[in-house]
Amino acid sequence: MLGLMLTVILLPFVCGVLLFVIPFPDKKTKEIYIFGYVLLNTILVYIMLAQGMVDNLQVINFAGEKLNIALQIDGMTCVFAGLVATLWPLATLYSFPYMEHEKNGKDHENTFYLFYTATYGVTLGISMSANVLTMYCFYELLTLVTVPLVMHTLTREAILASRKYFYYSLGGAAFAFIGMIFLIKYGVTLDFTYGGVLDMGAVGKKKDLLLLIYFMTFMGFGVKAAVCPFNSWLPQAGVAPTPVTALLHAVAVVKSGAFAIMRITYYGFGADFLRGTWVQYLVMGIVLFTIFYGSSMAVKETHIKRRLAYSTISNLSYILFGVVIMTPLGLLGALCHMVFHGFMKICSFFCAGAVITQAHRNYIYELDGLAQKMPKVFGVFTVSALALMGVPGLCGFVSKWHLAQAAVESGNRLAYVGIGILLLSALLTAIYMLTMVVRAYFPGKDFDYESLGKIKDPDWRMIVPLILFVVAMLVLGLYSSPFVSFFEKVAQGLL
Repeated sequence: MLGLMLTVILLPFVCGVLLFVIPFPDKKTKEIYIFGYVLLNTILVYIMLAQGMVDNLQVINFAGEKLNIALQIDGMTCVFAGLVATLWPLATLYSFPYMEHEKNGKDHENTFYLFYTATYGVTLGISMSANVLTMYCFYELLTLVTVPLVMHTLTREAILASRKYFYYSLGGAAFAFIGMIFLIKYGVTLDFTYGGVLDMGAVGKKKDLLLLIYFMTFMGFGVKAAVCPFNSWLPQAGVAPTPVTALLHAVAVVKSGAFAIMRITYYGFGADFLRGTWVQYLVMGIVLFTIFYGSSMAVKETHIKRRLAYSTISNLSYILFGVVIMTPLGLLGALCHMVFHGFMKICSFFCAGAVITQAHRNYIYELDGLAQKMPKVFGVFTVSALALMGVPGLCGFVSKWHLAQAAVESGNRLAYVGIGILLLSALLTAIYMLTMVVRAYFPGKDFDYESLGKIKDPDWRMIVPLILFVVAMLVLGLYSSPFVSFFEKVAQGLL
């Protein structure tokens, strides 16, 4: 099993390197090769997860029992790795027609796909980490392999955005490193253990110090989860190609930050240790402010991808709101929204990318009348907009329902305020998403459709992923019980 786990981490990187070695006769052959090894990796991940839970498998031992690189498969791994493995092949297929619009040469394109697929393996490494040290190492690697993707176009704007992302990520990692050191000192082990690893005898009268360290660790990992005030890198990272920003916003980077916070909260410091303390109210207040801030800025923003980026900032804190409720039901809501938001957000970003490549439009006011020329794209975008709003029958409603239910049952007064914030955010989401839909479908009776020229829907490589995402949003909305039941077992520490 260890060999299979290492294979799914290393295969995307090794095959990406071979792009520079294999003499492909044409572009189509190279695309078949790229999609082939990404799809193969996904199949291997499914096979790995189907074999069941696997406890701590040591890869490298640095010193003693605590300091080692080790992998495992538990319920949390199944949720995150399953999401990553499902979305990556579809994103790769979508990337082929999109990257045809890039004019930077063959080697530059090979570099893009090297880092694009290497990110797949690194993200899987985060999901399979058996302890804090392993997760931290892969977390740092994630920064290194995604910086070149953000700066792919090599424009001044892209270089500045990648630099900001790099600095923020390094700063966050420094805070996370401090948290790891304290877990080494005051924990019985670094291995992820449901309920926490702190040795209360060693903690003694230093509880407030450990709570402060948790706050620092939360904010450190929260950089990638775009928590206020460390979220300004995310809208700027939208200068990257849409296949990159979609994965940055839907699963790879930002979800890795949220996933790390879940691990640290429930499997590191322990929810029982944190619940009811000042730090719970502090991080919950930050998360609720981030939800409102992201939604408000999305309403104000006129650039399509940046508007969706602010939407991501808000929705990531939906996930973290479930986490900081610090109950099994709160973790259930967080897991639901982590998965369901992945499908909703990658779908909306891919629709935006289709508009950019087909119509060369980047701003909201340029969307007028485009639904007539691109009916498939805007039909899909409308469904994703309704799902993000939380309309019943779609997956967004299910996850928001469980978050609200967790807030009610927690008995936490600030969590009650959170329900109001969720409702307000839903209203703002309706405003900033439906504004785009209405402009595309109803430009006004005097609008000249001839001015749109020969704009049309993209080819099947873009459309097929979009249709599959719509199907997923409907299935997860109408038939969510099996998924929610699995998430519930994970949230209770049974898997």
